[in-house]
Formats: sequence, structure tokens, C-alpha cells
Amino acid sequence: MSLTRKYPHDLDPAPKPDRKMIDFLASFFRAAPERAHPSLDTALRGPRLMLRMVKIEDWKAWRALREASRDKLEPWEPAWPSNALTYGYFCVLVRRYWREWRNGKTYAFSIFLLDGGDPVLIGGITLGNVHYAAAQKATVGYWIGQPYVCQGYMHEALTLVSTFAFTELKLQRLEASCLPNNEPSKAVLRRCGFEEEGFAREYLQINGKREDHLLWGKNKLANKA
Repeated sequence: MSLTRKYPHDLDPAPKPDRKMIDFLASFFRAAPERAHPSLDTALRGPRLMLRMVKIEDWKAWRALREASRDKLEPWEPAWPSNALTYGYFCVLVRRYWREWRNGKTYAFSIFLLDGGDPVLIGGITLGNVHYAAAQKATVGYWIGQPYVCQGYMHEALTLVSTFAFTELKLQRLEASCLPNNEPSKAVLRRCGFEEEGFAREYLQINGKREDHLLWGKNKLANKA
């Protein structure tokens, strides 16, 4: 067998670099977006509403509204514990919200109606599961008292929170989920620019039972378009 020596000009040309692979590897070394640290005193204001951090002094109004709306809320929420309307339960909830706000994990807002007099508590909205790094996203959850449904209040609240997430927190994506038969929630999400993206079987434990959910998403870039 004859061996022929190859000189440099006889060698096969080097393969061209894979641009996608280079970008992928480089992404591990890029600095993550700087995390925002909004104050606990943050307030979001719209034409009719004001949103602020849940506080201990909200308890009486929170209890009265949740109790009056219980029959309408329970079918859409995780099962209420036996102490769900007690002061102790509310204090634990608020302390957890304060801690997670400071850690940048969850931003829980009480929703108040501005009707010319003292602000009236009408519901709550939470921006939770906040992730940075590659994800840069959060999950939205909300509830509203029965006397205030179907009046456009949740649309305004979700719009305020979406703007807060994209501008103040510098997130790139919001996600939400709802039961397939929750028509009011579906209407709010669509009106606020969320798109239905999927279906998850037995996704969450709702009122004591694993329930299927529709999955929704809203991207910052789509929001600019």
C-alpha cells in the first residue's frame, strides 16, 4: 500500500463555523438582565383603579369580599382551608407575599376601585414564579369579588400589571392558565393580548380536584407590534 504525504495546500478546507451553535454557546457568557427591585410602596394607577402591595390592614375588607363571593370563587380556585378567612391565615399570607416581593419571586397586588371616596377593595392580582436568566418570564393569577365582575376592572388591572412586568421588571414574557369553561377569564386574557397556546391535562388542583387547563402567553415583542 502506497502512502502519499499531504501538504497543507492538499488538505480539505476547514468546515465553516455553525453560526447558530456559536450564538448558543455565547449565550452562556452574556450577562443576565439586571433585576429590578421595586419598592414595597409601589402603586400602579389606572383610570379607575389603584393597585398596591397587599397589607395587613386590608384584612377586614378582604375577608368580607371573599366571604361574600365564596360561592363564585371556589369553583375556580384551589380548595379553601378551614381557616381561609381568619386573621391568622391572612397574616401568614401577607408575610409570605412581603418576603417573596423582597426576593423578587412574587408581586402580589390588592386591587382598589377609586370612586371618589376611600379606595374600595375589589380583588387581587399576582405576578408570580418570576424567572430571569434565559426565561425572563412570570405567571399571572387573579380574582375579583362577585359585585365587580364583568365591568372591565380586571382588564384594567391586568393591563397595569403587564406594563409593570415588561417595563419595571424588564421581563419578556407573561403566562397564565384557566379552566376551559371559565369564559370571563378567557375573555379578559384575549382582550389583554394573551394568546391561547396549549392545553394541559390535570394541570392544577382546583377545588380539590385535578383539572385540565388552557395555557396562555403574551410576549413583550408581540406587545410592541
